[in-house]
Parts: sequence; C-alpha cells; structure tokens
Amino acid sequence: MSDVIFREAVRADLPAVIALLADDVLGKARDFTEVDAAYEKAFADITADARNQLIVAERDGELVGCLQITYIPGLGRHGAERSLIESVRVRSDQRGQGLGRQMMVWAIDQARQRGCALMQLTTDKSRHDAHRFYLNLGFVASHEGMKLPL
Repeated sequence: MSDVIFREAVRADLPAVIALLADDVLGKARDFTEVDAAYEKAFADITADARNQLIVAERDGELVGCLQITYIPGLGRHGAERSLIESVRVRSDQRGQGLGRQMMVWAIDQARQRGCALMQLTTDKSRHDAHRFYLNLGFVASHEGMKLPL
C-alpha cells in the first residue's frame, strides 16, 4: 500500500468530498452527491476561516478520505483552545486497512502541535463500530452530546 498524503482540500476536491459524505448509511439520508450552491458556500466559508481545515487524504493521486478540523478558542481550561473533528470519512473500498487510524493520528498530531488542550468529536449513537474505533484511539465517552436541529 502506497503512502498517503494529507493536505487541505481545494475546490477541485469538492465533488469527491461530497461523494464521501454521501457514501455512508447516515449520509445517504442527509447529503447529496451533486455540488450545489449550498456546498459551494460551505466550502468557501470553511476555506476562508483560519480556524477551519477541510483535510483530504490522497493516495496515488486519488482522494481516499477526508475530515474537518475546527479549532475553538475558549475560556475554560485556562483559556485553552480545543479541536473539534467532524466528517471523518474513508472511501468504501479503502476501509478496514488502517487509513482511518492514520487520518486520526495525523489530526491529533496537528492539534497537539497547535497547542490544543483536547480534541473532541461527536458520533451518532448508532455507529457502534465508530465508537470502538475512537475508544481504541484513546477517546473517552466522558460527556453526553446533544443536538437541536434548526
């Protein structure tokens, strides 16, 4: 298996990133496979914000994974910044080969280098495999997350 390159996404990556988001049991119900104005705006907003990074994993010139990191300033923990990770996806034909772990270790290292006090994430309660995956990386289910659709 060849090396994976992690880099910030560029506009040309958007169709592949959207395909990754939609290629998921939960994503099929909430994401689309076509780039539209909403995706264009979201991509522009993410790339314009220094506290957000849309990262892609590339192998042999093909996009094989993605994740988004948001850095959140806060007063808690003595003014510590925290890292929020979302939209972690590995292309279906690449799953089970360690790419997800490699992506997460890379993201955790980025947050540490930035000086973040912690990394946090939410994962749907139905994603039991994801829960085991994150626990094996050292994450702790220490809080109950809640969401309010608007």
